[in-house]
Amino acid sequence: MDGTQNSHRARLARGASSLSDVAAASGRALVDLFLPISCVVCERLVPDGEKGIVCGLCWTLVRELPYPRCERCGHPLGKYSCQWCDYLPPFVRAARSYCWVTPGTGGQIVHALKYSGWRDVAPSVAQRLTRLAWPRDVTEERTAVVPVPLAPSRERERGYNQSAVIGAELARLWRIPMWEDVLTRTRATRTQTELTPGERLSNVAGAFRVRENARAKLRGGHVLLVDDIVTTGATLSACAAALFEAGSRIISYVTFGRAAAAGDRLPP
Repeated sequence: MDGTQNSHRARLARGASSLSDVAAASGRALVDLFLPISCVVCERLVPDGEKGIVCGLCWTLVRELPYPRCERCGHPLGKYSCQWCDYLPPFVRAARSYCWVTPGTGGQIVHALKYSGWRDVAPSVAQRLTRLAWPRDVTEERTAVVPVPLAPSRERERGYNQSAVIGAELARLWRIPMWEDVLTRTRATRTQTELTPGERLSNVAGAFRVRENARAKLRGGHVLLVDDIVTTGATLSACAAALFEAGSRIISYVTFGRAAAAGDRLPP
């Protein structure tokens, strides 16, 4: 085949690619025209040019955790030493959360993901989690993302595990694996929202275990546990205890939302 034929084929290929791009763009424009996206929080139309299914206004109403923050647990510091670190077991290196569950729209975004079936909220949530600052050793050592597992009955009811959906996006952005096959629940538990701090601990004690075939890859690693929100950390700590007993060297936590502790000064 001579150079002229090669050049002709290259021009044809570029033309076909351009036509394909135009067709794809036209298709997206038609979808936006006839099926505009409504924000899953406020139900207003998401403006043109904005990505995701939560509008920019609702994202501005999310109340991020204020500075200064504790280097270990990421909780806002008051006048004195951090008290949220008391929730963390000694084998937990660090914890980070993006925003308060309340006030603001953080809790509504979690509700849309968790209870209303809007799993497409997860990419925007994960993007914001990547903005969190970590101690250098956590960034350098993190081995994999492990989502907090749901009870099988609850996952069937929702159709997915919201922590795994967030975790998959976060793992993609961090370029590390997500190990969804590591942790499992040994029994169903009551929802933690109904319980006191002491009841939360007993509710999830022994509720998680590591699958036998997953122990080898955990050995010596620094695992990032992912959940949608954290209140007292009882569920995360129960998961971390199972991972540590199975061979993980150290564990860190990352959640989108965090409930306020006693004495926290919250924004209006």
